[in-house]
Amino acid sequence: MDKVMNFLEEKMAPIAYKLDSNRYLTAIKSGFFAAMSILIIGSVFLLLANLPINGYADFMANIFGDNWSEFFMVPYNMTMNIMTPFVIVGIAKSLSSHYKVDDVAGIVLSLVAFLILTPSLVTPEGATGIPASNLSASGLFVGMITAILATEIMRAVIQRGWVIRMPESVPSNVARSFSSLIPGLFVILSFNIIRMLFTLTPFETAHNFIFEVLQTPLLALGGSLPAMIIVLLFEAILWSFGIHGSQIVSGVMSPIWLSLTAGNAEAFAAGQALPNIINSQFYDNFIKLGGAGSTLGLALCALFFAKSKQFKTLGKLAIGPGLFNINEPLVFGIPIVLNPIMLIPFIINPIIMAVVAYVAMSTGLVNVANGVNIPWTTPPIFSGFLVSGWTGALLQVFQIGLGGLVYYPFFKMVDQKAYMVEQGKSEEEILAEQTSDTNAPTGTPTA
Repeated sequence: MDKVMNFLEEKMAPIAYKLDSNRYLTAIKSGFFAAMSILIIGSVFLLLANLPINGYADFMANIFGDNWSEFFMVPYNMTMNIMTPFVIVGIAKSLSSHYKVDDVAGIVLSLVAFLILTPSLVTPEGATGIPASNLSASGLFVGMITAILATEIMRAVIQRGWVIRMPESVPSNVARSFSSLIPGLFVILSFNIIRMLFTLTPFETAHNFIFEVLQTPLLALGGSLPAMIIVLLFEAILWSFGIHGSQIVSGVMSPIWLSLTAGNAEAFAAGQALPNIINSQFYDNFIKLGGAGSTLGLALCALFFAKSKQFKTLGKLAIGPGLFNINEPLVFGIPIVLNPIMLIPFIINPIIMAVVAYVAMSTGLVNVANGVNIPWTTPPIFSGFLVSGWTGALLQVFQIGLGGLVYYPFFKMVDQKAYMVEQGKSEEEILAEQTSDTNAPTGTPTA
């Protein structure tokens, strides 16, 4: 483990710190940090609406009626499910502050630009609205690009002096409004042209372009292990840019996986051999242990091994939702998104989980999932027992420990950096200390 840590610190740390200082990556991470609190709150409400306890739904329905879940889903929908505008606010503020331009104008213009690119819905009764899916994690990629591009346009216009300057006697809030007129005009015109150009294409909108370009490769995939690995790579890469990869992958692959699950259920009911190792239960219960990226092991690392106060606190906040396969607190709290260090285990860990589970089931060590559908929030170990018996539960225990080992060296790097920052050290001091530790002889303490 020490050799792995030394290798990562020597090869990856300089690159990671260089990327970490990039103004765009910094702005994006700031955007996610700005939305972090509501994402955690939203994940708790989502959990309360989907507790995998027998009789829980009937109990709540008897007390609050058939629509009882709305008590929890409304707060979820107004937080996590429309997260893109909140992230845009954080990105625009961070980037505007970096350029020392009006951050309020940057936020407003970024939101306007995003709404210009977002299509409207019109009901037969004439009511209009915005598709909620475009405001959710599915719209994050468009939102991030929009916030950066809108702020860059505003900055370029201001730096060229194309602003209306008012006399000093004019109140500052009035002067600010007039100074944003010309930059705002350029931003709105630019994004309206982009919107019009998309209407001339088969995609019609920027959101459709992103979704359909990402969706098409998935449609060609089937239910084999190589196909599953490709899907997992695709899902993790989407998550790495802040796009809800699980949502896109599930939307495309669920019909295939559910049909394979149904085949297993029929065989199980008939007492026949189960034909399909790859199915929706395989994906939900033996790969997504703790959520996308199989992050339950990471949550345990943060809970038990974190040195920094930041990650100690995050571990305590993330372990509860993580036990129910909700990991937004980790994905956006570390963050994993656009984090060159944490993306490595986030991408490879689900693939390792898939290969381990497939080999275990194909060799007969673990029972193939029986086709009995259970809620996706069913905690690991319990879910393994329900779909594959005690062998499935043992497999999940092994996978969680293995996932923790995969994440541990990478987590220790970001945790150590956070700890040094808490001690008041600068980026240069951190990098110098990492380099000196790496170059020191093995077993020799450094000053």
